[in-house]
Amino acid sequence: MQSHTFHSSVLREYDVRGVVGDTLSTADAYAVGRSFGSIVARGGGRRVAVCYDGRLSSVEMADHVVKGLNAAGIDALRIGRGPTPMLYFSVYHLQADAGVMITGSHNPADYNGFKMMLGGKAFFGDQIQELGRLATIGTAAGGTAADPQTGGWAQGAGGSEDHDVRPAYLEELVAAYTTDIPLSVAWDCGNGVAGDILPALIARLPGRHVALNEVVDGTFPAHHPDPTVAENLVQLQAAIRQDKLDVGIGFDGDADRIGVVDGQERIIWGDQLLALLSRDVLAERPGSTIIADVKASQVLFDEIARLGGKPLMYRTGHSLIKSKMAETGAPLAGEMSGHIFFADKYYGFDDALYVAVRFLDAVARSGQSVAALRDSLPQMVNTPEVRFECDDTRKFQVVDEVVANLRAQGAEFSDVDGARVSTPDGWWLVRASNTQPVLVVRCEASDQAGLDRLKAAVTDALAPCGVTPPTDF
Repeated sequence: MQSHTFHSSVLREYDVRGVVGDTLSTADAYAVGRSFGSIVARGGGRRVAVCYDGRLSSVEMADHVVKGLNAAGIDALRIGRGPTPMLYFSVYHLQADAGVMITGSHNPADYNGFKMMLGGKAFFGDQIQELGRLATIGTAAGGTAADPQTGGWAQGAGGSEDHDVRPAYLEELVAAYTTDIPLSVAWDCGNGVAGDILPALIARLPGRHVALNEVVDGTFPAHHPDPTVAENLVQLQAAIRQDKLDVGIGFDGDADRIGVVDGQERIIWGDQLLALLSRDVLAERPGSTIIADVKASQVLFDEIARLGGKPLMYRTGHSLIKSKMAETGAPLAGEMSGHIFFADKYYGFDDALYVAVRFLDAVARSGQSVAALRDSLPQMVNTPEVRFECDDTRKFQVVDEVVANLRAQGAEFSDVDGARVSTPDGWWLVRASNTQPVLVVRCEASDQAGLDRLKAAVTDALAPCGVTPPTDF
């Protein structure tokens, strides 16, 4: 008999993730491979692509995932080290049944984890929990790939093949730049795995390109690999200033999230970037639905409507957004967190390298600077995502209480993901984080006085629930 129990914290909403040597081990990697392989096998699949990022533990974790897949009768298509979007691309390119990416994404260096894709779709939610259920049963039931009734791990003898998808992936990226108009660009890989692709990419793009932190280093010596945090963009801003560049692009650790800085060193946040990308997409595909998460600025939804598109506000979470895109046929979607998804001329997954090239192409063809494009959007006053501490056992209940109180008051709000409340001043949001013991709060108004009133309204709404704001709110 063989079975495995995961640490209670690692099976998350969108992936499996933990601290290596503490909550995550190579035994977990094997169990992920074995459980995921069992699910693939029982659905009639046989081939799973496997890729890993540049973290110090990733090669060993990948080896154990492959062993688990093989033990479930699955053939592993090993595509080596590369970005998460290259793993997604490989599933389509190699016509694989599924994919596993070993990555800690934007987490600190001692984290690692696993993102999965099954049948061209995101693998998340209850599917992630099913990995744990299968691992707990293990081989106790003596199952085989052809016998789903046993409920445990499938058994078999899969093989392993090496595949180099980089040339084909690079061709897809380069093809997204449709003009020969040059731009001057700083690129910050943050020592993440984007550095495996970037040098070859920028060598084939017109213009002047400055690469920063392109050497993959799992200790992340330059700065934390999260381009949605302002302090991690300081080096990019300095490069723009020093070399008088048009724009800066930053990537997270596995290159599925993007950060952008304009030529005046101002950050273009995820919702602003999506608004600018919407212009090109809707010009070619008028009337299309474009999806953004509930944390996005009202400016974005208004801009989509102004351009003749159909704005759709949806729940936060890259797997949720991808599923909604497939359901609605939306050609474009995005999140405040820097996940941007193109189904227009692409595959519908979040690829920061592809988004960067599409954005630069749109900028070049517009004849305007990135700064001018940013200034063409209405300027609002807003908070960042503010985290209010709230226990995991209580956070969703608090949101339910807030929603109930708003409904009783007859307030105008959306409850698609938490509570997003509209007032004459603007809007405020309270939602429960899926990954941390916090409530996420955001407010947006046209001026500072309005923002102050919105912040007071949030504080008042949470006070009866026993939740107090952090000191910097």
